[in-house]
Amino acid sequence: MPLALFDLDNTLLAGDSDYAWGEFLVHENKVDPHHYARMNEQFYDDYQRGELDIFEYLNFALAPLAALEPQELAELHRKFMNEVVSKMWLPAAEALVEQHRAAGDRLMVISATNRFIVEPICHRFGINEVIATEPEQIAGRYTGQVAGVPSYQQGKVTRLQSWLAENDETLKGSSFYSDSINDLPLLEVVEKPVVVNPDKLLLAEANQRDWPVLDLRSV
Repeated sequence: MPLALFDLDNTLLAGDSDYAWGEFLVHENKVDPHHYARMNEQFYDDYQRGELDIFEYLNFALAPLAALEPQELAELHRKFMNEVVSKMWLPAAEALVEQHRAAGDRLMVISATNRFIVEPICHRFGINEVIATEPEQIAGRYTGQVAGVPSYQQGKVTRLQSWLAENDETLKGSSFYSDSINDLPLLEVVEKPVVVNPDKLLLAEANQRDWPVLDLRSV
């Protein structure tokens, strides 16, 4: 089955779940409001420019997972889904996923955001194959550290190549949908790159390479 790969944030969702989770933690008074909000904004700006130091960011973003109890995290994520992610939902994105499902493609989300945040969102799309940045866990608690290679920029290709080898799959007939210049390395290796509501840098690349540009927000 051909692989249909999807970025999540600002591609299948009308927003960035990682950034929004940071805002949500501030709103819920689970972090220092002024410092966390300022740093969350700064890191997001770096990401949008394609200049994010992923390890510096993960030291920041994974710290609350280590500080909070697992049960409280689970309750917070349910509230996050209901109050925040629901407002980012795109019917056109859901229809795109279903189009690939009906075609018999193997569906996967590949996201730089950590698995704690994205996996429940992917399940809501009916997608169970997920490559995400892995927050380390020991004895059921998050440690605040990252496990393995973050699935960011070239790391998405590295992680996908490992998955392909482990699952005896290839990129024959593969497609990948993304909005971000950070995903250029993966867009370059699939057979059918498609940019979705792209940032300015990716739009310029798409125009130069004659890649299709999709709008899932005005449908």
